[in-house]
Amino acid sequence: MSVKTEASPGWRQRLTDFLEKYKVGAFFQKYTMTLALVVVTFVFWLWPGKEGLILLPSNLTSLIAENAYVFVLATGMLLCILTGGNIDLSVGSVVCFTAAVGCTMMASGANMWLTVLVMLGIGLAIGAFQGFWIAKVRVPAFIATLAGMYAFRGFSNVVLNGYRVDIANQGFLDLFGTGKTSFIPDFLRQGIPALDAQFTKDNAFLVGLIGANSVTKFNVTCMCIGTVATLVFIALKVHKILSQKKLGISQSIPKQIVTLVLISILAIWVSFQLSCYRGLPMVLLWIALVLGLYAYITNKTAIGRHLYAVGGNEKATALSGVKTRNVYWFAYANIGLLAGLAGILTAGRAKGIDPVYGEGYEMDAIAACFIGGASAYGGTGKVSGMIIGALLMGVINKGMIIVGVDANYQKVVKGIVLLVAVMFDVMSKRQKR
Repeated sequence: MSVKTEASPGWRQRLTDFLEKYKVGAFFQKYTMTLALVVVTFVFWLWPGKEGLILLPSNLTSLIAENAYVFVLATGMLLCILTGGNIDLSVGSVVCFTAAVGCTMMASGANMWLTVLVMLGIGLAIGAFQGFWIAKVRVPAFIATLAGMYAFRGFSNVVLNGYRVDIANQGFLDLFGTGKTSFIPDFLRQGIPALDAQFTKDNAFLVGLIGANSVTKFNVTCMCIGTVATLVFIALKVHKILSQKKLGISQSIPKQIVTLVLISILAIWVSFQLSCYRGLPMVLLWIALVLGLYAYITNKTAIGRHLYAVGGNEKATALSGVKTRNVYWFAYANIGLLAGLAGILTAGRAKGIDPVYGEGYEMDAIAACFIGGASAYGGTGKVSGMIIGALLMGVINKGMIIVGVDANYQKVVKGIVLLVAVMFDVMSKRQKR
């Protein structure tokens, strides 16, 4: 009597079991754009004839300065997208209008801080005005902000009379610009002569650690700020892990530790690179302030939860007692405020304003959100993901400039990247259904 034996699974089944056991598919789905950022950076880093240029300290600094408006506007755009895939097409025009008003005021001798408050107030007022039509009158967001895009571009030309207006206020440029003086001074080396004396080309240890070309100008204050910020991040992350463990929340501690280590190493490396150039740019502080504040709002506050709830199911959210129309109003008022800040940073970087400034800014912000994982249907997206999206677009732009890609083809590449990101989102939604 023969006995049937069960056949051993084939290699395809074993591979499938392995992928399901270790959730490899879920990992790649979650970190697709992060991996894409790493791959793109390495491609430009290893580009023949341009090896290493993309990661030079000067290029890292310019990458931050050139994309400051993207980080700021994309943060506000994310709130709009969370409400159901809505966008704001007017932010580029609002940036130009607020900058036009601010530059004109300072050219007339107005106080810098008064000008800054006026620019922020104008941005907030415009956002609240457009939010009123969207939230209360229920005009589709696309139409309301399209009208704003045309209107405020026209107002910008009226204010500027078709000409450029320059900024001569050095205090404004130091605080919001990206020039040689727009960096945090090295207070530690300036205040401690004994410390400053160590950073010479005769110090073999520091020369070996930092490099002969960077040791004499190394910014100790920047390195210390970066180190302290990294330690604070580690402490907060460890506290979160321990709190989740205490509450019995299911979590993958090894994965969180690996993520913590990688982010910490990256933060220290970036701090070191910036310290080897001119130090910590002021614009990075404004970016960090915005990102940190809105990451807290979206993750830790009631209005943040309401944004996700409205995007997930507006009718159910309304039935639970949430005033959903006020959530829309909040989102558009916020993006108006951040457009005012982007106008300040744009004027500071350009040392003035032209009537054409701000064109295409809204598209860069939208692209950064969708590439960073925000859903075209709303209810999904994080500030951390948006940061990845903005960095990816910035690295692609900077890398293509370094290797000499034609400006027209740069737009083609950006369009393809955006299309792939949205396709990935749509396919993921279909699989879940």
